[in-house]
Amino acid sequence: MASITVILNKCTGCTLCVRSCPFGAITMANKKAVIDMAKCTFCGACVPACKFAAIELRKDAVGTKDLSGYKDVWVFCEQKKGVIQTISFELLGEGKKLAKKLGCKLCAVILGHDIESKIDELAQRGADKIYIVDDPALKAYLDDPYTEVLVSLIEEYKPEIILCGATVIGRSLVSRVAVKVDAGLTADCTGLDIDQKDKLLLQTRPAFGGNIMATIITPNHRPQMATVRHKVMKEAEIHKGHKAEIIRKKYPASVLRSRTSLLDIVEEVEETVNLSEADIIVSGGRGLGGPENFAMIKELAKVLGGAVGSSRAAVDAGWMPYSHQVGQTGKTVCPKLYIACGISGQIQHLIGMQSSKVIVAINKDPDAPIFKVATYGVVGDIFEIVPALTREFKKMLKK
Repeated sequence: MASITVILNKCTGCTLCVRSCPFGAITMANKKAVIDMAKCTFCGACVPACKFAAIELRKDAVGTKDLSGYKDVWVFCEQKKGVIQTISFELLGEGKKLAKKLGCKLCAVILGHDIESKIDELAQRGADKIYIVDDPALKAYLDDPYTEVLVSLIEEYKPEIILCGATVIGRSLVSRVAVKVDAGLTADCTGLDIDQKDKLLLQTRPAFGGNIMATIITPNHRPQMATVRHKVMKEAEIHKGHKAEIIRKKYPASVLRSRTSLLDIVEEVEETVNLSEADIIVSGGRGLGGPENFAMIKELAKVLGGAVGSSRAAVDAGWMPYSHQVGQTGKTVCPKLYIACGISGQIQHLIGMQSSKVIVAINKDPDAPIFKVATYGVVGDIFEIVPALTREFKKMLKK
């Protein structure tokens, strides 16, 4: 806990603290500083800014919790219909590096039903230990039972680090778990490392709209928890001879109880491949002018055997569903080829695709920011260039 106080007889009304507060939590009333506690995060930026020592910040002592019993790096391995999602393999690859630096074991955690066959798959990806909970109540993801089971595992085995994919399921699950185990959580990380001196997890993520990269640590709580965006890390290599220690757990109905039930899953039917897994992506933006013009984007993607992406502007306009959005608030992709059509290249979009191996940008504006990250840039009318590309690729691929 923390408290912050304005010492009124010292406050001169200079407004230096107002300008220093990054959260807009300080205003002036009757020439005295007033702090809005609903906005204040106790960051302390205002304290050194005040030249008259009129602001006092107190933080209660923390770090008294015994952290010595926490060990190992855990990866929550997400599965859907018994198929382990590739983000899990990416995290196992990164988790192995972290475990090596800490001198501990890499552990996979998998929940579901009829998933015993997945043990070898996880072991071959480098897991030294596998925690498996197999129960009909866990067949499909539901917030309550998945949260309670993972919390129970954490309380019993005390992992030092937990990594989870920044997916719809991962974001829903791990935030609930972090609250219940009183741990810190860094969302949407794009980089992970270990501070060799203090043995802390360094969690790097974009901040302030991607304008800076912030590195976050959790020194006083365990486990250290992070979600990681898809396609920003390499998958763990397969080692067929690798064996893992298996820990099977069962939990009573009280732990597996859910306040909600799953009625049905409606799959989105697409003519092109899944966006997150695609090696080739053709994306459209505001420059297409309307939803009907995404037909030429879809045609080019189909010819190339790729997926269809979209900028946030096109999604917000209702031209494409959210599942196609590439960017900071959409999907992070890393294809071999990314073709951006009519996309200006705002930072929000670039964060989601700038790791692509080859980027081709097509835009009529020669000063569009997208050209700064593009491998190849084409300045011109997308309504002429895209159909022409489609025709040429059709000819070439027929040969």
